[in-house]
Amino acid sequence: MNSTTIADRRGRIAAVGTFDGVHLGHRSVLGMLTAKAHENNLEPIAVTFRRHPLELISPQRAPLSLTPLWKKLKLLEEAGVKPLVLDFDEHLRATTAEAWMKRLHEEFGVNALVVGFDNTFGSDGVNLSIDDYRRIGKEIGIEVFTGEEIPGVSSSAIRKAVKEGEVEKARDMLGRPYSITAKVVEGNKLGHILGFPTANLDIPEGIAVPRSGVYAAIVKTLSDGRKYPAMVNIGVRPTVMRGSRPVIESHIFDWDGDLYGKDITVRFIKRLRDEEKFDSIDALKRQLSADKTAALKALGAD
Repeated sequence: MNSTTIADRRGRIAAVGTFDGVHLGHRSVLGMLTAKAHENNLEPIAVTFRRHPLELISPQRAPLSLTPLWKKLKLLEEAGVKPLVLDFDEHLRATTAEAWMKRLHEEFGVNALVVGFDNTFGSDGVNLSIDDYRRIGKEIGIEVFTGEEIPGVSSSAIRKAVKEGEVEKARDMLGRPYSITAKVVEGNKLGHILGFPTANLDIPEGIAVPRSGVYAAIVKTLSDGRKYPAMVNIGVRPTVMRGSRPVIESHIFDWDGDLYGKDITVRFIKRLRDEEKFDSIDALKRQLSADKTAALKALGAD
């Protein structure tokens, strides 16, 4: 048994998880991770996976993603933590908690571990308690700390809020507005005809999309980093289109430029109304004008 303390060693302190959303619960763990790293002169790392484990274990139950990998890594780095990305494969799936911790210690130099209050890892993790992880860690040379619980905050709760269009609730759990980054593609130009030109998004597969409806939003153009107030429609546009494939289209206020082929980020601020079918184009245009007024008010820009 290794009887030294983490203060006697130099190496890394880690947290392990999917970190989808990098929400307030994750940030609590990351906050402890960076604090303990500073106290003990350790490098803080977050061990995460290239794909959600359920994509291998039970694909039909694999959740939609709140944050694609590139965005998750960016958020982890912004939290002051170095990401370490592993492929979740059959070998890793069969790895026990003890073998996991030995690998962290021997291969990655991990001498301390921060575990979320309800987080488990290892093929036998479902049967283990935090005391079990501490016991295993003590034998290997890893000191185990427990992260603080943030009641009601979880990736699954955020996905549910997004699915139901409760973007304000999602924001409260994320600590920031829920957002989608995607490339602008050419649409059917109906927005121009209506006097409300839109940037239509090519949504990446597997990303959680808010419920159909109209939203107040902030659009960030990634080419120059500028932010613009906007209103966003998600749905099938029943007044002017036929079809069942939903689209996301953003009318950016006071925008005059070409966004085709460029990436933008849409930050959802408030849901304004359901998607509706109107009796005429004029009725739709009147509603769009009312939506713009409501969006500006919600964004504090009226």
